[in-house]
Amino acid sequence: MKNYVFLILCVSAFNFENQIITRTFARNMSTVIYDSPIFGPIHSRRLGISLGINLLPKGGKFCSFDCIYCECGLNSERRTKNPLPTADEVVETLESKLQELSAEGITPDVLTFAGNGEPTLHPAFPEIVERVKQVRDIYCPSAKMSILSNATQIRRPEIREALMHFDNNILKLDTVCPEYINLVDQPQGHYDVEEQIRCLEQFRGNCIIQTMLMKGQYNGHNLDNTGEAYIAPYLQALQRIKPRAVMLYTLDRETPVAGLQKADADIMNAIAERIRELGIEVSVSY
Repeated sequence: MKNYVFLILCVSAFNFENQIITRTFARNMSTVIYDSPIFGPIHSRRLGISLGINLLPKGGKFCSFDCIYCECGLNSERRTKNPLPTADEVVETLESKLQELSAEGITPDVLTFAGNGEPTLHPAFPEIVERVKQVRDIYCPSAKMSILSNATQIRRPEIREALMHFDNNILKLDTVCPEYINLVDQPQGHYDVEEQIRCLEQFRGNCIIQTMLMKGQYNGHNLDNTGEAYIAPYLQALQRIKPRAVMLYTLDRETPVAGLQKADADIMNAIAERIRELGIEVSVSY
């Protein structure tokens, strides 16, 4: 039988103070890899039209985390010799796509930096952000700019400055437990939790914290990060960071490693309520 894969792209959309926040994911696939700097548009009844921007190599993964739940797969399985797209290539491909959409009478509602790994690893990231804004202002000035980032590069001032230009600066913080992060997120370089929290504080609320909650087993370790030992210090970190909002989510597709399970909906809702008690807007996706 021919090995056809049917990919269903979905978008979770949340509205915090009239700001649209998106999370794009694929169902029933362990890997989702893009072959172009620009992907989509993806249509959503609630969101509208989302156009993706991929700053990573086509056909492979380039990331400073190696999350065991990543939809792009594990780093070792998705290596590529393809180069990063140049700033010119990203901007010119975006402009061409927006011209094409304009000719069809289509205007994107959001431009989302995501794709095959961590966008802020691109050496020209600040330049690309500025140039994408300029193109956005010409072709779709009402479109929001969003980014999905693992936040590993926010210790660099130029990255923090570039991220401040996003309408939806969505940054990952799955827990504040170093052992859990090393087991699940598997940083591929320097990563210090306390340093991350201090850097997140510097956004002065202009960020959205995205947190994966789950349970299960991996290499003999319990992966449940919804217990009090994890949540109490996580809430303390949120009090320090004071994000504009928090996005709680759990597994919604096949993962690259076995043994991972969705967090329980009632437990996620209870955690969300504790976050709301801190005066922070929160969404839950399960």
